[in-house]
Amino acid sequence: MKSHLITSKSAAATFRIVAITLVCTLGMVTMAPSVRGQGPAPAPAPASENTEGGNASSAGMGAAAGLSTLLYLPLKAAFAIGGGVVGGLAYAFSGGNENAAKSIWTTSMYGTYIITPDHLRGDKPIRFLGVPEPDSAQASAPDMEPVR
Repeated sequence: MKSHLITSKSAAATFRIVAITLVCTLGMVTMAPSVRGQGPAPAPAPASENTEGGNASSAGMGAAAGLSTLLYLPLKAAFAIGGGVVGGLAYAFSGGNENAAKSIWTTSMYGTYIITPDHLRGDKPIRFLGVPEPDSAQASAPDMEPVR
């Protein structure tokens, strides 16, 4: 009977460690400012340098991208599913306000799902949160002043 208690205690401790790690990782990804989008554009690779595979460096980058995706994709998928549910609830509780739901859905469901070597090199940003497209109807509408 004691072995069962030890197992459940160790399982609970392991679960806590995993949960804390996931929460910290999610916080770092969503709250850290994107530094890669700032500054001058990176210089293109010289023509003599082949960046498309065939060497150990590109194989290592591919392996690192695959491992990163294995760690990142479940977090992003869980966030997207949660955003889908919350967006649906926002739609229902706002009386069918589609803009409220879409703002949640866009932010949670769009973004990067798979990490590539370009992301790891800094050529492409990793976007955990989706960026909404500018609404053409709101952008073209003239500014109106309230009637007095």
